[in-house]
Amino acid sequence: MVAAVAAGGLVAASGVGIGLWASSGDDGSPAGSTAASSTRSPSPGPSRSYPLSQAPRTIPAVREHAAERGPGWRPAREHRVVVADPALADEGRLIAGELGLTYAGEKDDERDGDLRLELNRNAGAGPESYTMTVRGGRVTVAAPAEAGVFYGTRTLKQETKGAGTAPEGVVRDEPAKQRRGMMLDIARKHYSADWIEDRVRELGDLKFNELGLHFSDDQGFRVESDSHPEIVSAQHLTKAQVERIVDLAASRHITVVPEIDSPGHLGAVLAAHPDLQLRDASGRAVRGAIDISKPGAAEIVDDLLKEYAGLFPGGRWHLGADEYQALVVPDPEASFPGLAAAARKKYGAGATVEDLTTGWLNDRAATVRALDRVPRAWNDGFFRGGSVRADKDIEVAYWTGKEIGARQPAEYLAEGRQVINYNDEFLYYVLGEPLTFVYPTGERIYEQWTPLVLRGTTAVPERYDDQILGGSFAIWGDLPRSQTQEQIAAGIRMPLRATVQKLWDPDEPELSWAEFRALADELG
Repeated sequence: MVAAVAAGGLVAASGVGIGLWASSGDDGSPAGSTAASSTRSPSPGPSRSYPLSQAPRTIPAVREHAAERGPGWRPAREHRVVVADPALADEGRLIAGELGLTYAGEKDDERDGDLRLELNRNAGAGPESYTMTVRGGRVTVAAPAEAGVFYGTRTLKQETKGAGTAPEGVVRDEPAKQRRGMMLDIARKHYSADWIEDRVRELGDLKFNELGLHFSDDQGFRVESDSHPEIVSAQHLTKAQVERIVDLAASRHITVVPEIDSPGHLGAVLAAHPDLQLRDASGRAVRGAIDISKPGAAEIVDDLLKEYAGLFPGGRWHLGADEYQALVVPDPEASFPGLAAAARKKYGAGATVEDLTTGWLNDRAATVRALDRVPRAWNDGFFRGGSVRADKDIEVAYWTGKEIGARQPAEYLAEGRQVINYNDEFLYYVLGEPLTFVYPTGERIYEQWTPLVLRGTTAVPERYDDQILGGSFAIWGDLPRSQTQEQIAAGIRMPLRATVQKLWDPDEPELSWAEFRALADELG
């Protein structure tokens, strides 16, 4: 009896699963058969001396891991990174440098310890999906597109940083949502190029794929301009600095989405062009609002949209369209008779200031569409009814339901519109916590938010899930001196990780919040 217990303890200590031994004989015959019960002592193969591997511990968590028995893979300086396609050279060099490996380029031979990156373009899977196989002392990352290969290397980087070893087995992984973003308001608060680049690296390692730059507002215009240098604030990013940010982002498969907000939030532009400022019936200037009845208003905004198209080559453009002050009064037509007259002239006798404002949005959308960009606008730039409707291809950046005449998120979705979740209840980091805003916590996002929760804490029906393209965490600079850049980086650290976890996989996480936070500390 003692001997039997001791033997069982030895099996457990050696990591051999009793179920495996009971399931088949060494020659594959069922347990209990003649072959399995022969008197010879089987010599376990290498895999039998290892327990089944555990799933990788990463942020975001991988969607699927098929466990196997084996030692896993640990990076060593003599190991090579080889690529099967020259298009993967950037991904190969990056992970080689990060893990201290040798980048060997395109090679057909196989060596122990190799990390091989491959494209399987005809796999039929999503472009951000990937498969990572750890087996026999080697690692292979394969994906239909370069982005998927890059995400596989991010998983490998986190695995080896946290546990030291990538576990044996096969990871099959892909994001639930195609847009995973962070938006940064650099108009109200100036950020150094180095700080923004550090955030790009952080976002890339977490598998975000968008960085929004809101660089024009009442408080500042923060990117160098050749067409209108008079509007640029003293503290700003040069075009050379922006190019470096965009290039770094592209190397991490992150699209930089620029935003020049209009027809509101244009105070910095209007400071140099006061003749274009909107005035009410009494002649009072309206802060930040451009007079959309004047031809010069469209000209200057379109000049800027066209100028920056070359600087921001990504496929999307945020047009703003929120909080136009002509529409926050009880009777816009009476308060702004010039806008009302322009609306009737352009759209007919019954047209309103809302119609004219929607027409402005459609015209700016046409400008960026001609530049091969997909337009995006804040949800309070879309209105119910009216004789002019916002173009169907404008993505809705849903952030609030606090505006006058607020519409439920389901209204936008019922119209067939595509929506991106910027829910200000969970995803808004507003410096200084003005009004009713409080700094969001990673715990609250992790435990209560999903992409379906567009407004407040209530989810929209699941039938709309495919129309919700993803979400974005947003950092706003309302009270810019409230926090330093370093404090902001620390404050957004866990909210970013919680946000991407729920965008990559909106199901209830397997880890508790305490476990997730500990894992984040472990991974750095």
